[in-house]
Amino acid sequence: MSKLDVLFVHPNGAPIIYQELSKTYSAIEPPIWAALMANNTRKNGWTTQLLDCEAERLNATESADAIGTLNPRLVAIVIYGQQPSASTQNMAGTNALLAELKERYGRFKTVLIGLHPSAVSRQTLGDEQTDFVCQGEGPHTVNALLSVDMNDTSQLATVPGLWYREDGKIVCTKPAPIIAQEDLANELPGMAWDLLPMDKYRTSNWHAMTNNDDRTPFASLYTSLGCPFKCSFCCINAPFGNNNLENWDYGRNKFRYWDPEYVIKEFEQLHQMGIRNVKLADEMFVLYKNHFMKLCELLHERRYDFNIWAYARIDTVKEEYLETLKKAGINWLALGIESGNTVVRKDVIKGKFTEVNIRDLVEKIQDHGINVIGNYIFGLPEDNVETMQDTLDLAADLNCEFANFYSAMAYPGSKLYLDALKENWKLPDTYVGYSQHSYETMPLPTKHIAAAEVLKFRDEAFLKYYKNTEYLDMIESKFGLPTRSGIEDMTKIKLKRKILGD
Repeated sequence: MSKLDVLFVHPNGAPIIYQELSKTYSAIEPPIWAALMANNTRKNGWTTQLLDCEAERLNATESADAIGTLNPRLVAIVIYGQQPSASTQNMAGTNALLAELKERYGRFKTVLIGLHPSAVSRQTLGDEQTDFVCQGEGPHTVNALLSVDMNDTSQLATVPGLWYREDGKIVCTKPAPIIAQEDLANELPGMAWDLLPMDKYRTSNWHAMTNNDDRTPFASLYTSLGCPFKCSFCCINAPFGNNNLENWDYGRNKFRYWDPEYVIKEFEQLHQMGIRNVKLADEMFVLYKNHFMKLCELLHERRYDFNIWAYARIDTVKEEYLETLKKAGINWLALGIESGNTVVRKDVIKGKFTEVNIRDLVEKIQDHGINVIGNYIFGLPEDNVETMQDTLDLAADLNCEFANFYSAMAYPGSKLYLDALKENWKLPDTYVGYSQHSYETMPLPTKHIAAAEVLKFRDEAFLKYYKNTEYLDMIESKFGLPTRSGIEDMTKIKLKRKILGD
């Protein structure tokens, strides 16, 4: 057997990131970027494996054992979150794994890839027990790194997008190029499904409401990369450009998408594997009509009967799209509503949405048989108790089939992060502090109220929404009593919060 060139690793931080929710309610998602990278390196002739520590429920010691057995030349730890804009929280599992590898083996070369390493590359290399940090998407960097002597700094200097140490100093090379639109299918030829433990993934509890199927099997995939918008609370574009802390616009407008005829091949594989529940992880699926409508038409033509959920903005969804989206199997649309207050939305560059009647749009989506996930953020810079109540009132009024309530976080790679550094706002002391559901969570203060007040409001808003009789009656009417009972059981899980005195 030939020596393994590269092992892509998805670290496991779920137990501390999600607390008790990790046992039942949180999803276990395929690590999309790791699987894309694995297919890329295989295509380029490197022997490749993938270790999903979260799906296998491996702790740091068990993960290190597995890596030691596989004995790769390069351990590539790929760090992304379930939410496209949240990866820093997954650094907790990475940190523990690196420490274990260093203590027990010491011989493995490691490189960190993902949103957080790309956003704060120098800091990541300085803080972590890793040999290298990749700034950018990753494929060009990893393939070049595998081609050189990783102990020779003169050769490392030729690897694009690489941060490493030389004579005790941190150095970086020239930026790696972004994969061009026309090269996506060649450079990133789908996911390495065969390297993933597909029987261990499960979708979110609400995603299976529509069909009452088991949450497993489940798959997620990209049909596009990046986002053309620049919401100040989002860090999604961190890997898609030459980022540094002084320039937040690094990756803006690096939006690219695979040809729909190519994407449909991925869906055909999923169909052959017997997978029905699918998440389109694109930061913005409903965006470019020629892309998403063509793909939806192809899905409808093939009568796959997928149960799909996807992301959209309220100002990108048009009534004329809805019938086609539904026929394609898109049963859930996650809408970035964020705030019920126009001033608050405008301040974070989300847009005023003045041309969109949110209530009317949600009703039209639902009238076409598509369920809605409303995404809301409490604690944005201009928020106070009254504006946060505006957001909760809007959420209750819309009464979407599901809702996500977030506290505003200054994710590294976002404009809010730069603002926090500039204004000396209190940031989390730990990686886990960036998790919405962790004990250590530390949201941002606003210009008007403290972080603890934001978190208290968020946690209370969650319970008010999901214990609301009008909401529960709607859920029972649409999905049945067992689904209602499941929601009620979910609200019994109390998340412990350090800053609230738990």
